[in-house]
Amino acid sequence: QVTLMESGGGSVHAGESLRLSCAVSGTTVNTYSMGWFRQAPGKAREGVAVMSPDGSRSYSDSVKGRFTISRDIAANTLILQMTGLRPEDTATYFCAADRVTEWWALITRFTEANFGLFGQGTQVTVSS
Repeated sequence: QVTLMESGGGSVHAGESLRLSCAVSGTTVNTYSMGWFRQAPGKAREGVAVMSPDGSRSYSDSVKGRFTISRDIAANTLILQMTGLRPEDTATYFCAADRVTEWWALITRFTEANFGLFGQGTQVTVSS
């Protein structure tokens, strides 16, 4: 059974940084396509960053240039490094995995926030 456990959320001021981690168990972090999603109160869940097993990456326009998705294969962990945080980044952040690996099918699932497995989430709050 594959499970995902996020950590690293917290409360910061605008302009500061946070590093989110997602511990993967039941599989390896480079077997599945992996992604980060977020959901703010009253809003739909949205894709933030995605990485395919071969290491290809994509980001939403709202975080491009500020957030970086990566993986630590030895630690079996997915990482989201967030810099230049803004109040509008406030949300619950979810790690997710999906079996789809074909790039455009993956991007479609990412855009639709339709991955097969999600973690429980970690809260990120950014104050101005």
